[in-house]
Amino acid sequence: MTKPSTPSSTIELTETFHYSTTIYDYDIRWTSLGDAASPPLIFVHGTPWSSHVWHSYAQPLSRYFRVYLFDNPGFGESPLGKPIPGKADTIGKVVALDSDLAQQSDVFAALYKSWAQDWRESGAHVVAHDHGGLMTLRAYLLHGCDYRSLCLIDVVAVGPFGQPLFKLVAENEEVFNALTGPVFEGVVESYIRDAAYKELDRKTMAALKKPWIASEERKRGFVRQMVQANSRSTEEVEGRYHEVGKKIPVRIIWGKEDEWIPVETAKRLQEKLNAQDVVVIEGAGHLIMYDQQGQLGVELGWWLSNVNRK
Repeated sequence: MTKPSTPSSTIELTETFHYSTTIYDYDIRWTSLGDAASPPLIFVHGTPWSSHVWHSYAQPLSRYFRVYLFDNPGFGESPLGKPIPGKADTIGKVVALDSDLAQQSDVFAALYKSWAQDWRESGAHVVAHDHGGLMTLRAYLLHGCDYRSLCLIDVVAVGPFGQPLFKLVAENEEVFNALTGPVFEGVVESYIRDAAYKELDRKTMAALKKPWIASEERKRGFVRQMVQANSRSTEEVEGRYHEVGKKIPVRIIWGKEDEWIPVETAKRLQEKLNAQDVVVIEGAGHLIMYDQQGQLGVELGWWLSNVNRK
């Protein structure tokens, strides 16, 4: 099996996908690696991360798959969607917050279908982390994105949602927006550190926090993500989760020491999705790809090699 490795160079998101809804224009940064004739494999990140969390897996797996990486709107290199001229005044607070991830899921579904036009076979293998789980489930159930398999890693998909920090930020949004550079950077760093079970090295921490401290706009974007997370909703799709595992293979992987989303959630999600199995990895928190990089690589390699034969 292919072992994950520390990339010798950063993977650049060299392509831009332009997409418009009735109220927003989006420019999504993405790239692909590997032979175009290989089976497609898509990695989906959550919040407050970016496609950077998948670099160590994308490069070695591109020997066997056509690997796709992208940054969600408002994350990493992809700017937040911009209101279409004349529509800004019609966008209500609920829609703007996108707590059910309806808009991000819509964008992902459109991106997925644009990639699918070049595939020789039907459907891609999908690996999702954090709120990428809810995004991919919505895209599958509501937007007709047919996957060959789905691997969900410490995902946001079933309630209850929210952490004390989310509630604190939501109740004091303007206070957090007013924080100065060094103070705000400290908040971001503390939040990221809390997601990992092991101490993150300086280089990794710098890469993960960089997008959120790069500008005033991104600082507000980080605060917005916290407010959104405090109001997360799965109501529209959770009642249909049982359909997923009946149609495609689903695996759930969880860090045993995840303090953001307790490991007990994995079993509940397995039952709702009719997933094949749950893998619990010891010595790993929410950022399992950094806490237990090798172990996650083994589990992903085993899973993908098996489902790709079907």
